[in-house]
Amino acid sequence: MDLQLADKVAIVTGASRGIGRSIAQTLGAEGMSLVVAARSRDQLEELAASLKPGRCLPMAVDLREPEAPAAVVAAAVAHFGRLDLLVNNAGATKRGDFLILSEPDWDDGFRLKFFGAVRGCRAAWPHLRTTHGAIVNIVGIGGRTGTAEFAIGGAVNAALLNLTKVLADRGVGDGVRVNAINPGAIGTDRLQTRLRSFAAERQIDLASAETEMARALGIARFGEPAEIARVVAFLASPQAQFCQGAIVDVDGGQTRTL
Repeated sequence: MDLQLADKVAIVTGASRGIGRSIAQTLGAEGMSLVVAARSRDQLEELAASLKPGRCLPMAVDLREPEAPAAVVAAAVAHFGRLDLLVNNAGATKRGDFLILSEPDWDDGFRLKFFGAVRGCRAAWPHLRTTHGAIVNIVGIGGRTGTAEFAIGGAVNAALLNLTKVLADRGVGDGVRVNAINPGAIGTDRLQTRLRSFAAERQIDLASAETEMARALGIARFGEPAEIARVVAFLASPQAQFCQGAIVDVDGGQTRTL
């Protein structure tokens, strides 16, 4: 299937590792020019060097800062002359007991993942309207199903899912498609940290922990970052023109609610 993404321009936030890095690699392989943003300059430059020369602009920024998302958008347009896609992927939230999580913990969770996306969408919107472009928000299944140890993440994700619907409604008139992906348990560094804790609590090895955790989540296996990236590429493409406000759970069947 030709996704018709060649020579278009995308911004991918949180691109230094994990899901974001895989998204950037997949979009680059489809012929897109990229602006990749995260805090780690070394990892971004390594990523840029692995892609086609001259087709990737790394930007080491902290998207918690109010001015940073607009600066990334401005750099993309200045460097490549247009913008066709914004992938909001940046943001990790602290797990823990609701009664222990602090005000700064809550503030940090919303500042990066939610308000970073809000500001990025606001800055990108006029350019995406011009190109009839797209936004893909990488959210998470915790926004659909609340759990006690994921209070901040669940609240942030639910807000971002609602924002997706709000912007999709606006996008019908403006010609901007806005969709979201809810990853489940994906094999990233963050999941490895959880696995090590899971193994230590149960005094088992990592291989056994992986099997037991997957079983506890009701899935056959953990996902791979590339499996999220391929869905992003589809939603970004003209092949998905009738997807507007879609929320796609890519979670191995973990989400069983409507």
